[in-house]
Amino acid sequence: MNSEPDYRVEETQVVEAIERLLAARSPAATICPSEAARALAPENWRALMPQVREVARGLALQGRVIITQRGQHLDATLPWRGAIRIGVPRRESS
Repeated sequence: MNSEPDYRVEETQVVEAIERLLAARSPAATICPSEAARALAPENWRALMPQVREVARGLALQGRVIITQRGQHLDATLPWRGAIRIGVPRRESS
């Protein structure tokens, strides 16, 4: 078991875990970053949380996910504190 505070995995693994979890949910559903961390490192998921949040921010900046807190959309360019949720951006109807 690796309990180092800087425990990390490949970024592509984090992206795939987030996308896989979101794909398994309804389009309006969100996931907690801890779900992705637990899927990747069941024994070290807490140490992986900063990386999962960092990758989620990058995906939000690319428009691939949205980040919410208490139901409100967060700006990916601003700092966040506290619990967040990751969701799929809502597509505008034509």
